[in-house]
Amino acid sequence: MVTRPRLIVVLGDQLTMSGAALRAADMARDVVVMAEVAAEADYVPHHVKKLAFVFSAMRHFAQDLRAAGWQVDYARLDDPDAPANLTEAVARAITRHDPTGVVCTEPGEWRVQQMIEGWADALSRPVKICADTRFMCSRAQFAAWAEGRKSLTMEHFYRQMRRTHDLLMDGDAPEGGTWNYDAENRGKADPKTRFPGPLRTAPDAITEDVLAMVETRFPGRFGTLRPFWFAVDAVGAEAAAAHFVAQSLPGFGDVQDAMLEGEAFLNHAVLAQYLNAGLLDPLALCRMAQIAYHGGHVPLNAAEGFIRQILGWREFVRGIYWREGPDYVHRNALGATRDLPDFYWTADTDMACLRAAVTQTRDEAYAHHIQRLMVTGNFALLAGVDPHQLHEWYLAVYADAYEWVEAPNVVGMSQFADGGILASKPYAASGAYINRMSNHCAGCHYDVKAKAGPGACPMNALYWDFMIRHRGRFAGNGRVSRAYFTWDRMAEDKRAASQESARATLSALDGGTRV
Repeated sequence: MVTRPRLIVVLGDQLTMSGAALRAADMARDVVVMAEVAAEADYVPHHVKKLAFVFSAMRHFAQDLRAAGWQVDYARLDDPDAPANLTEAVARAITRHDPTGVVCTEPGEWRVQQMIEGWADALSRPVKICADTRFMCSRAQFAAWAEGRKSLTMEHFYRQMRRTHDLLMDGDAPEGGTWNYDAENRGKADPKTRFPGPLRTAPDAITEDVLAMVETRFPGRFGTLRPFWFAVDAVGAEAAAAHFVAQSLPGFGDVQDAMLEGEAFLNHAVLAQYLNAGLLDPLALCRMAQIAYHGGHVPLNAAEGFIRQILGWREFVRGIYWREGPDYVHRNALGATRDLPDFYWTADTDMACLRAAVTQTRDEAYAHHIQRLMVTGNFALLAGVDPHQLHEWYLAVYADAYEWVEAPNVVGMSQFADGGILASKPYAASGAYINRMSNHCAGCHYDVKAKAGPGACPMNALYWDFMIRHRGRFAGNGRVSRAYFTWDRMAEDKRAASQESARATLSALDGGTRV
């Protein structure tokens, strides 16, 4: 008697042998279903490097599954009769295999979660959704932590996570006596420094096939496809992690927030795309950093800063995303409605910091957190750009962007569009911040020290315009209220010149004039 299988659905960001659905499966009986589908490639115009990374990583993972003994039903985007979406892919697999049911791991987006929740009725098969165990804090655990709190503070969550996972702890106290070394991680990088950069992996035959497919299937899509150097399997991702810990982590902490013209990576890890696709384990990565610190290879501020990004911030924003619900990406607490400027796609701007960030994003599908928060995010906040348009841009252009991690960072942290659930203040800054943290301003068309006028840095006047527009909301916020004291003491003619400069910049944006 032949035992009917179950279908084990593995999504393109769940590429780990220890995935919950695979652990619930029987290799001798069940069939793994994977599919490259147009609906997932096109719901935002994903960067060509991201598409190539995900498709190649999926094909490599399918190859590894088969080598381990799994039966894999795999649909390629370039198949003549490729399924249009995930539901169609699973429906076709049901026709081929007549399974008793479908098993999958919970996805990373509300959109896909709602799709999967409809499968039982649409496909006439029972569907089991397993909790995603790749994270260090489950959805239920975060909900329990958040329950009853007046505000959700990442630092409090982070400290609990440090204790729970025994990372950089000395008994019940933090290693070194301090929980957070962020104040030591704000140095300005020396332009003369040579940075190791991330490990680059040469494309193999599978990846070359994917690159050719992406070139054919997505002509004109945003981004520079070649050279393509991302790792596409767990072995390559682990090598990239080891390279970072050995070469870049020792200097990571001091200049974590710095930016340099022509330096895309500095000492940043560039590992998030591997973590978010399942090729790296976050707890194992944190332990690598801890071992490097205990071995005397990296300073404490570097190890702590890196671990905080993964154990603290990454887990925290995922909790916020699932707690707040599917409408989170459409929130707009500040009522921002301006269209996203075209230069977010073209880099055609005279602002050196924005030109550098967008050019780098186009070429590498990567920008580090300060470029995202304090350059592209800050300008959009000051200019009053529609946060949903900005959210879709970030989701499209970065290789590490999946909605669970990207939306809270953009809607909440960067744009304050959630009204303060994630951030306690708006991350609004003038050009002085960019000048302090980078060397972009030295060669810019605009004068960062000029507060108003045609040659002044647009961010200076836009900063004050933003603060005045939202005075009713932020005047009582202790973290930014002193700005209003400064504005009120400013000479009337200077205030008038600043507001005129802001109007001129916003009019140029609305009229499509180069800024």
